[in-house]
Amino acid sequence: MLDLSRERNRMVDVHISRRGIHDREILHAMREVPREAFVEPGFEEFAYEDGPLPIADGQTISQPYIVAFMIEMAGLEPGDHVLEVGTGSGYAAAVMSRIVDRVYTIERHPGLAETARQRFKKLGYGNIEVRTGDGTKGWPEAAPFDAILVAAGAPGAPLALQEQLDVGGRLVIPIGDEPNEQRLLKVVRTGAATYSEEDFGGVRFVPLIGEQGWPERSNFAQTGHLVGRARARSLPEMIAAAAEPLPEFDDPAFGALFDRFADRRVVLLGEASHGTSEFYRARAAITRRLIEKHGFTVVAVEADWPDAAAIDRYVRHRAASDSPDTPFQRFPTWMWRNTDVAAFVAWQREYNGRVRLSSRQAGFYGLDIYNMSGSIAAVLKYLDRVDPQAAGIARERYGCLTPWQSEPSTYGRAALTEGYQKCEEAVLQQCRDLLARQLEHAERDGADLFDATQNARLIASAERYYRIMYYGGPQSWNLRDTHMFETLEHLLAARGPDARAVVWAHNSHIGDARYTEMGIVRDEVNIGQLCRQQFGNEVALIGFGTHSGSVAAASDWDGEMEVKAVLPSHSESYERLCHDCGVSRFLLDLRRDEPLRSRLLERRLERFIGVIYRPETELRSHYADVSLAQQFDAFVWFDETEAVTPLGPEHAAAGVPDTYPFGL
Repeated sequence: MLDLSRERNRMVDVHISRRGIHDREILHAMREVPREAFVEPGFEEFAYEDGPLPIADGQTISQPYIVAFMIEMAGLEPGDHVLEVGTGSGYAAAVMSRIVDRVYTIERHPGLAETARQRFKKLGYGNIEVRTGDGTKGWPEAAPFDAILVAAGAPGAPLALQEQLDVGGRLVIPIGDEPNEQRLLKVVRTGAATYSEEDFGGVRFVPLIGEQGWPERSNFAQTGHLVGRARARSLPEMIAAAAEPLPEFDDPAFGALFDRFADRRVVLLGEASHGTSEFYRARAAITRRLIEKHGFTVVAVEADWPDAAAIDRYVRHRAASDSPDTPFQRFPTWMWRNTDVAAFVAWQREYNGRVRLSSRQAGFYGLDIYNMSGSIAAVLKYLDRVDPQAAGIARERYGCLTPWQSEPSTYGRAALTEGYQKCEEAVLQQCRDLLARQLEHAERDGADLFDATQNARLIASAERYYRIMYYGGPQSWNLRDTHMFETLEHLLAARGPDARAVVWAHNSHIGDARYTEMGIVRDEVNIGQLCRQQFGNEVALIGFGTHSGSVAAASDWDGEMEVKAVLPSHSESYERLCHDCGVSRFLLDLRRDEPLRSRLLERRLERFIGVIYRPETELRSHYADVSLAQQFDAFVWFDETEAVTPLGPEHAAAGVPDTYPFGL
């Protein structure tokens, strides 16, 4: 059973304190107030995740960090009288009540106000008064206030609230002309009729409805707040102005647009999903250019080492291995066994055939931990036989290895059964046996020293990874990405001091984790972050995105591949900004337009689709908060995309030779 008290302390330590909130009164109050008492029934288990949760009347309970941040901005002290506009669940008022002398809170929804009142009574918080009404008018008879906090976005700071501040009082309020363009503002009353303002950056709140806020059913996009001034360019308009349109993939001008990154030691090319053709084709065009025109010799991909090694032998015209295994046969086969990868591999073999010096040939290498998919398959096969319930839990865990997934029903929160725990040693033995067989084969093929050495490195870290992965948590992600980064370092060292590499991996691997939920909330690292820390300005991180179309993905781990429709991007996402700019495919260099870059520092939603895609839970399972301008150096956009085409017998019939490494 989940220990909510322990989770509450973890929330404060990880989501609040570690992100820069150090006020002891705030930290103590948030350790004291049980957030699970303020969420809807059935959501108690997720009360201490750092995200908003739905409550009645279409409202939300704010994420814990933003509650703490606004309270810290307001500078609350013991003895203060505080007004809150937007009671919601009552959680923020409860936290403030543990710090100040008295809290007055106004909620326009009668049901929410009454529910909050009952919660305060049950918890014994007798220093909170609740009123139902228009919060933009304040609470005149209780004024003046030492601080006023508004939990909804307004077109401007309501005059009534400013006038109800005491001299020295602080008003904290989100303000913006459009729902996606709010800024968190702190207004301080410095005299009888004088005020100062301080801007604390971009936020997203529901609209503040009222006489001095937005009218009911207001259309933000059509409501003007600034009068007598030229309309400022919207963010989509700024993106459109900075976007560099992309030609067709086979046009040499496509790759040439990326020459600006040719002086880097490592160029990392992402993807927003593992099953989108345009992402593979774009990476292939960029990589061909970097190899042919700029001397890059390492293509390192998010794939298992032994599978990629078979491709490397083929593209560098080396003798085939005596392994009976055909590469990339296990789930998810479509990720590398598809027509786009096959076309790039054919080009790489042809190019290497024209290069006389083997040191200038471009190799194809796998970065990933040793045969992860094979080991997962072995675990599931065993559990299916001895404990089907445990197998179901394992499938849920393996299906959520991606760090961005936060859907409560699929994020590995399933309680471990007794049978699951008893199976641990047996499934680990399955992994050991599999690894031993692989290592025995690698030793027989010892003529290729580097390949054998890398296999040995993989074996050394694999069992620890599988043990951690079996139970879930950020440690498995960190071990995996650290291993992939170290493999990249070994590759660069082996190919010589002038070697340069192109990396193909998911956005979640190549975008700097420090500026996403991965690093901020879960202390996870990734290849992009580690490369920046190691290589500094000698690395380029290039992300990819799309608005809609189709994708090749499964519904569950080890499930059948399906071609699924990609839902149109969320209205509050970076993807929607790119869609709204009206340019169908473009490169956005995030270093070239400083005003735009400063706007793209704001944390917004970004979509991540891996080998699993669940449209029915997309917002919770495939979106995360990121700062795009810090996550990437550039962003490649395709407004509408198509699923990859898996390789099949029909492709062999079209003339692919029998010796082709995919074994068609």
